[in-house]
Amino acid sequence: MSDAAERDGQQAEQISDDERLKRRRKRRISAHRSAERVLARPGFLGTLRERLAVLEGAQDLYDLDEPVDIYGNGIVEFLEEKTARLLGKEAAAFFPTGTMAQQVALRCWAGRTGNPAVALHALAHPEVHERNAFSQVSGLRPVRITSEPRLPSADEVRDFDEPFGALMLELPLRDAGFVLPSWEELTEVVEAAHERDAVVHFDGARLLESTVHFGRPLDEIASLADSVYVSFYKSLDGYGGAAIAGPKTLIDEAKAWRHRYGGQICQQFPTALSALAGLERELPRLPEYVRHARVVAEALREGFAAAGVPWMRVHPEVPHTNEFQVWLPYDADVLSEAAIRHGEETKTLLFALPWDASGPGLAFTEVYVRAAGLEWTADDVKAAVTEFVSRLTDVASEAEAVGK
Repeated sequence: MSDAAERDGQQAEQISDDERLKRRRKRRISAHRSAERVLARPGFLGTLRERLAVLEGAQDLYDLDEPVDIYGNGIVEFLEEKTARLLGKEAAAFFPTGTMAQQVALRCWAGRTGNPAVALHALAHPEVHERNAFSQVSGLRPVRITSEPRLPSADEVRDFDEPFGALMLELPLRDAGFVLPSWEELTEVVEAAHERDAVVHFDGARLLESTVHFGRPLDEIASLADSVYVSFYKSLDGYGGAAIAGPKTLIDEAKAWRHRYGGQICQQFPTALSALAGLERELPRLPEYVRHARVVAEALREGFAAAGVPWMRVHPEVPHTNEFQVWLPYDADVLSEAAIRHGEETKTLLFALPWDASGPGLAFTEVYVRAAGLEWTADDVKAAVTEFVSRLTDVASEAEAVGK
C-alpha cells in the first residue's frame, strides 16, 4: 500500500484525534530514525541499543572497580561533587527528576524565609508542565510575576504587589522560545529580588547552553543565584537525573527531603555514568552548537524567503541557545504532515519535532542543533527548506481540496 493510500485509508476510518496523533508520532519517530541527515539526534528519540552506547568508554569516566552505589553514595556522590565545582557552589544533591529537585529546593527555602510564595513566570515549567506539583505536593504557592514572552524585569520584581520568599527564574525560558535576558538585565532582576529579602533560584534545565549568550562561564552565571537546578539529560543527553546546587546547609536538608519524596534510589550508577559522559563529551561542545544554531537560523530565514513563503519567523531572531522556534502561517496538521513526508521521501529531516497550533493558520515547532547539525552548511539548510516547501505546498493543496 502506498503512503497516499494509507493516508486515505486513515481518513476513511475516521479515527479519534488521540489515535491520529499516536500514528503521526510513530511516523515522525520512524522518519527520524531512518533519516540520513538531521539537525540533532536527541536520546529520547533513540533505540535502546543506541542509548546503551552512551556508556562505551565508561572506564575513562569513573573507576569501574569501585563498589556500586547504594542509596546515593559512591559514584552519585562523585557526580554531586563534580556538579558543585562546575557551578561554583558549596554542595550539590542528585535527584532522579527535575520536578522533584525543584520542589525540594524551594520548600527548603520556604522553611528558611517563612514564606511559601514562589514568584515565577506564567510560562515556567512548573506552571505549565508539572500538574501544579508546587501547590498540590509541596505546600508552595506559585505567584505569576509576568506572562510576557520574556523573563521578568527588575521593575516587575521590585513592584510586585505581594511578598514572596523565592524568585524562580527559568534560564532559558523554553516556552517563550528558549529566551534569555541580557547579563545586565539578569543581574538587575537578582538584585531586585534580594532587595525584597527573597532568595533567587535558577531553574537551569538548559542553563549549560547559556554561556555564549551571557559571555561568562557557568560558575559566574550560577553565582548570581542562591540555588541552581541543572538537568543531566536535556543538554547533556544523559539517561535522566538532575541536581540542585547551593549552600551546604540547604543541600543537607534537601537530601533528607529527597529521601522523603522517594528519590533515594538504591542504585543509580547507569544514570550517573551517563551524566558523567555528558559532562565530559557534550558540555564542551555546547558553545559550538549554539554558534551553529545561529547559522542554521539565518539559513532558514533565507531559504523560506527564496522559496516564496509569504511569512515565517525564527524566534529569537538570533538564537540565545542551540534551540529556537520556527513559526509558519499554516495549520499545524499540514506542517506536521509535510515535515514527515520530507523525511520519509528524502531521508533528510529538517523539522523533527511536533508542530503546535498557536491560532488559526499559525503554528510553530522547536529546532534543536546538536552534533549531527554541525555537518550542515547554510546551503544544505536552504536546500532542505526548498524540499520541505515542495511537500508543504502539496499537503496544503490536499487539505484545501478535502475541505471543499
